Amino acid sequence: MRNAVYVTYPYARQASRILKDVSAQLDNMPDKKKRKAYLKTKEKELKDQFGDKLENLSIYQGKVLMKLIHRETGENCFEILKELKGGFNAQLYQTVAFFFGGNLKSEFDKNDDRDIEAIVQEIQLYNYYN
Repeated sequence: MRNAVYVTYPYARQASRILKDVSAQLDNMPDKKKRKAYLKTKEKELKDQFGDKLENLSIYQGKVLMKLIHRETGENCFEILKELKGGFNAQLYQTVAFFFGGNLKSEFDKNDDRDIEAIVQEIQLYNYYN
């Protein structure tokens, strides 16, 4: 578990920053066409930047990453996808995740995920990724 958290925590932090930036940009775009074009451009940019790295994560690391994203953003991955790509696409990704043993609706719970929280606190204590 320690390895999974150390590998995925930087991605969760970056996801949080990127989602805040994207939300701020989308709030300033009332035109639906511009919003869609911006999201398409941003998605391509993120795939180029992170695609290979995220595809190489194990299923377990992916599950840990989803919990860490919820911890950092306050939203589970399903909600984020639903907001950005629509309900149909979010459900499609949820179905794919289910077949691989994942759940995009998984949430971080400080009581259930004490081990993950302890490792994150350790990372923050020693400022590994700052």
